[in-house]
Amino acid sequence: MSGIEISLTAVVVLVSLALLFDFMNGFHDAANSIATIVSTRVLKPHQAVIWAAVFNVVAYFIFELKVASTIGKGTIDASIVDHFVVFGALIGAIAWNVITWYYGIPSSSSHALVGGLVGAAIAKSGPGALIWGGVGKIIAFIFIAPLLGFLVGGLLMVAVSWACNRTSPTKVDRLFRRLQLLSAAAYSLGHGGNDAQKTIGIIWMLLIAAGMSKTGEGVPGWVVMACYAAMGLGTMFGGWRIVKTMGQRITKLNQPKGFAANSAGAATLFLATAMGIPVSTTHTITGSIMGVGATGGVKKVRWTVAGGIVWAWILTIPATALIAAMAWWLGQLLL
Repeated sequence: MSGIEISLTAVVVLVSLALLFDFMNGFHDAANSIATIVSTRVLKPHQAVIWAAVFNVVAYFIFELKVASTIGKGTIDASIVDHFVVFGALIGAIAWNVITWYYGIPSSSSHALVGGLVGAAIAKSGPGALIWGGVGKIIAFIFIAPLLGFLVGGLLMVAVSWACNRTSPTKVDRLFRRLQLLSAAAYSLGHGGNDAQKTIGIIWMLLIAAGMSKTGEGVPGWVVMACYAAMGLGTMFGGWRIVKTMGQRITKLNQPKGFAANSAGAATLFLATAMGIPVSTTHTITGSIMGVGATGGVKKVRWTVAGGIVWAWILTIPATALIAAMAWWLGQLLL
C-alpha cells in the first residue's frame, strides 16, 4: 500500500466523486445508446433514455466483473494508490467529460478515466507505476474496437440489404422499428456492462488502499449496485448535445441502418466485456455507424465530422492525464 492513512471522510468524499463520474458517464454516453432510435424516430427522447437506462442497470445481472478487475488491478501499481491518486484521476476524467459534453464532442469517458489514472500515477511515482500490459491493451483497443464495429456494422448492413431486397419499404420500416428496440436494448446492456464496471474498479482500488477491502476478496455488493444505479440515472438525464452528432451528422440513418449499427456495437461491447477489456462505447458505436454508412458509398459518410471525433479519441488520454497530474498536486493541498 501507499503507506498513507486514508480517513473515512476522504473515502466518503472520493466514493461520492466516483459516483458523480459514473452519473456523468451515463449522461455523457446516453447519446451512444439512444442516438439511432431517436434520430430514426422509433422512440421519443424521453422514452429512449428510460429504455436505455433500464438495460444499463439490467447489465448488473448478466456480466462478470472482469472489466472492474482490469481497472482496479491492471492499469497502475496498487501499492502507489492513495486518495490523492484517486482524486486526481476522477477530476481529470470529470473535467474532460464536461469539456467534451459542452462542445458536443463524442469522446470516451472510459479513456478519460484511464488517462486520469495514468496521469495521477505518473505524477506521484513516474512511469514505473504503470502496468504497461494493461495500459497497452486499453490503448490498442482505441483502434480495434471502432474498427471491429465498422467491419461488423458494414457486414450486417450488407446482409440486411440483401435479405430485404424484395420486401416493400413499408414492411421493412415496420419490421426494423421493432428490431431497433431490441438492438438498442442489447447495446445498452453492453454499455452498462462495460462502463459501469470502470467506476466499480476505481472505487474498489480506493477501498483496498484504505484497508476496507482486500485484493483477494470480491467487490462489495453495495459498490456494484451503486455504480450501476448511478450510470442508469445519468443515462435517464441524457447528453442531448451529442445525440445529433451521433445520430445524423456522421451519416443519415434509417431503421435498418440504426439496427445494424446498434447490433454491431452491442456485439463488440459484449466481446470486450467478456475479455475484461475496458473499451470506449463512444468509439465503438461511432465505428459501427461509419461502417453502416460506408455501405452506401464513401460519400455517404461525413468524413470531416468523423475526423474531428477521431482527434478527440487521440487527445483524450494525454489531455486527461495532464489534468489529472495537476489535480493530484492540487489534491495534496485540499485533502
